[in-house]
Parts: sequence; C-alpha cells; structure tokens
Amino acid sequence: MKIQESAENYLETIWMLYLRHGQVRSIDVANALGFSKPSVSYAMKKFRGNGLVCMDQHGFITLTDKGRAIAERTYERHKLLTDYFISLGVTPEVAREDACRAEHVLSEETYEKLKSRIEQEMKR
Repeated sequence: MKIQESAENYLETIWMLYLRHGQVRSIDVANALGFSKPSVSYAMKKFRGNGLVCMDQHGFITLTDKGRAIAERTYERHKLLTDYFISLGVTPEVAREDACRAEHVLSEETYEKLKSRIEQEMKR
C-alpha cells in the first residue's frame, strides 16, 4: 500500500509520542507537528476510516497493526538515516531534517541496500 508522506509523518509522530509517553492524544500530535487541533482531528478521522488508528472514549489514540507497521518502518528509516548523516559530520539538526525528507522518497530496494552498507561500515 502506497501511503502519502504526510500520513507517514502523522503515524511516525504518534509512534514516537507513544514510545516517550505511553499514551497519545490528538492535542499531543498537534503540538508535536505544529498543526491545528481541527486539522489533526480530521486526519485521525481519515486514519480511523482506513484502519490505521483507533481512539478510545477518552480520546487516546492507538495505532492498529497496520498503522504501527507503517510508523515503525518510517521511524526506523528516520533513525538510521539521521545517525548515518551525523556520522558523516552533518549537524544533528540538519541530519534530522534531511532524514525526514529522505525517509519518504527512498525505494525499499535502495533503502535496504543503504541499510546493509551502513551496517557493514559500523561493524568495521
């Protein structure tokens, strides 16, 4: 399934907030992404309709297995690329920004080859 970059960013943000805090609400996502609460609410409605998230009666967001797979994949790419760019001497802020853009456009084939090469280099 091809998913848009903005959806990947939302799901990755939900996952990162969950890892940090154990629970996530729409306001947390809005604050993290700098979006309005109505924009995030609209996105969450679409994600619920697509089976990517669930919300309980208290407004806490949970990723479904499908949503979590996308979030974890995006987060893994982001971490690997950020760390690699930093190892090349890129400042952490620029590395994070560049990784955020690159994580969405690399094909699975290219990413897997790059990941393999990075892992080989780190073992040396």
